[in-house]
Amino acid sequence: MQDLIIRGATIVDGSGAAAQTGDIAVKDGVITQVGGKAGIAKREIQAQGGLVTPGWIDIHTHYDGQATWDPYLSPSTWHGVTTAIMGNCGMGFAPVHAERRDWLIKVMEGVEDIPGSVLHEGLQWDWETFPEYLDALERRSFALDVGAQIPHSAVRAYVMGDRAIHHDEATPKDLFAMRNLVREGMQAGAMGFSTSRTFIHKYDERKYPPGTFATADEITGLGSILGEVGHGVFQMTTNHAGLQGEIPWLMQLARLNKLPVMFNLQQTDPAPDLWKDIVKTLDTAQTEGVPLFAAICGRPVGLLFSFQSSLHPFIAHPTYQGIASLPFEQRVKQLQDPAIRQRILTEQRDLVDRRAETLFGSFHKMYRMAERPDYEPDPSQSVAAMAKHANKAPLEVVYDIMLEQEGRAIIYYPSFNYSYENLDHIHQLMQHCHTVNSLSDGGAHCNYICDVSLPTFMLTHWTKARTRGPLLPLEHIVKRQTLDTAQVYGLHDRGLLKVGYKADINVIDPEALALHRPEFVHDLPAGGRRLVQRADGYLATIVRGEPIFENAQATGNLPGKVLRGRKTAH
Repeated sequence: MQDLIIRGATIVDGSGAAAQTGDIAVKDGVITQVGGKAGIAKREIQAQGGLVTPGWIDIHTHYDGQATWDPYLSPSTWHGVTTAIMGNCGMGFAPVHAERRDWLIKVMEGVEDIPGSVLHEGLQWDWETFPEYLDALERRSFALDVGAQIPHSAVRAYVMGDRAIHHDEATPKDLFAMRNLVREGMQAGAMGFSTSRTFIHKYDERKYPPGTFATADEITGLGSILGEVGHGVFQMTTNHAGLQGEIPWLMQLARLNKLPVMFNLQQTDPAPDLWKDIVKTLDTAQTEGVPLFAAICGRPVGLLFSFQSSLHPFIAHPTYQGIASLPFEQRVKQLQDPAIRQRILTEQRDLVDRRAETLFGSFHKMYRMAERPDYEPDPSQSVAAMAKHANKAPLEVVYDIMLEQEGRAIIYYPSFNYSYENLDHIHQLMQHCHTVNSLSDGGAHCNYICDVSLPTFMLTHWTKARTRGPLLPLEHIVKRQTLDTAQVYGLHDRGLLKVGYKADINVIDPEALALHRPEFVHDLPAGGRRLVQRADGYLATIVRGEPIFENAQATGNLPGKVLRGRKTAH
C-alpha cells in the first residue's frame, strides 16, 4: 500500500517533456509511480483537472535569520517552494565573533532591508562558526528543505576585524585563514560560497560590506576551495557596470573548479544592451563545457512605492519627514490635508543620493499596481502618461495614487530589466541553457521589494497571461524552476517527478492560479513589518510525501531538513 496517491492530474514532470495524464504514487517520502493508474494508498488527493509539478527550488533567498524562528520560511512556501538556498550576495550570520553580532545585523539591515529590531529579537545566536550554524539550524524544524552558503562578508570580518570593514587588502596570512574557514564550512555541508561586488549594497548610509572591493585574487582564492572539496556553487552579485571586466576571471574559476560559477545578470538603464555581450560569453561557456551561469530574474526587479514602505518619492521632503513617525492612520490623515499636500508638492526635498534622485524623477517607469498586478505594464499606463493626459504634474499623480485605498495603494517601479519597457529580452534569456532562474530575494527587502512570488508569476505570466509578446511552454517554465535549479546546486534527488526521486510536489489549479497585490503585515519578531504577496490556486504543496500546505492552509507537518552539500546527492 502506498502512503499517498495523487489521482488523475496533468503531470508536468520537470524534465521538459510533454505533459501526461495519470496518477502519482508516493511511499516513504519517495515517488514510486508516475503515470498510469496507481493502486491503493492511505491517503488520496483527487487532482482531476489539476496540474502536478515538482516543488519549486528557489536558489536565491535571504532567510539566514528568519530560518531561526520561522519553520515555513514564509512567504516562499505560500508559492510552492519546497527547497530554498540562502546565504546569497555574501550576506549571512556565520562565522561570527560574539562582539560582531550587532554589526552583522546592521549590515544585513542595510543591504537586505531586514529590520534590525526584528533580527535582534529573533536571532538566538547559538553558534559561532559556520558548521555550528548548520548544526543550530538542524536543531530546528522546517516545512521545506533549507541550504546555506558561506558568506564572504562574514568570513572576511571574522578574520580581519576592522581591517575588513575598512576594506584593507587581505594579507597572505588573512587569505590563508579565510580559505581555512571556507574549507571548514564546505566540508560541513555548505551549498556554496557567495560574495558581492555591487555598489547598490550599502549599510550605515554610505558603507559597503566587506568583500565589495576585494581583489580578484582574494575572491578566486576563496572560490577555488570549492574545486578542492569537489562540490558547491560560487555565487556572486555583480557590479553591473563592471561586469565585463570580471567575466574573464569568473570564466577561469569555473574552468578550474569544474563546478558552477554563477553571477547575477540584470538589465540596467545606463547599459541596457550589455546583456547581449554577456550572452556571447555564455555561448562560449556552453560550447566549451564550462559551468559559467548567469542568474536571471523572470520579471523586472520591482520597487514598491507606498506611504507604508521605506522608499518612496516623498521620503526626503521636509514636511513628510515631520509626520513620518506618526502612526500610519494619523499620518494618512495628515497627508489628506490639502495644505499638507500642497506644501509637500511644492517644497524642495532634502538631498538624496544620485540613484534615488533618478528613481524619484523617473515617472515614465512608475505604474499604479492593481489587485491583480501587471509586471509587464504598457508605457501608456505610466504616471508620466497619466500626468500628460490629465495635464497635471507627475508628482501630483504619484501623491494622489499613493493616497488611494486609505493610503495603502502601491506604485510599481520596475527598476532592473525594464529598459525596453517590455520583457522581450527576458523571454530570450530564459531560453539559454546557461541562464538560471533566480533572484527572488525571499526574506529580504521587507519594506520596498516583494519578488518572492516569482515561482507563481512564472506560471501565470509566461505560460498564459502575457499579452505584449510571445509565451513560453509550460513544460519549459516548470523545468526552469525545478530540474534546472536543482542541478546547478547538485541536488540530484529532486526537481523531477520520477520514480526514486524525493516526493516534493505541487498540486495546482491552473485556472485559479493568480497573484494578489503585495501587502504589508506586522508578523515578524518585535512586531516587525514586511511586504508579503499571496496567491490563489495552490491545492497542495508536498515535501517528502507530506502535505505542508493544503488549500493555502498550513498542515502543521514539518518534514523539511537542512541540506548538507553533496550529502544530498541521489
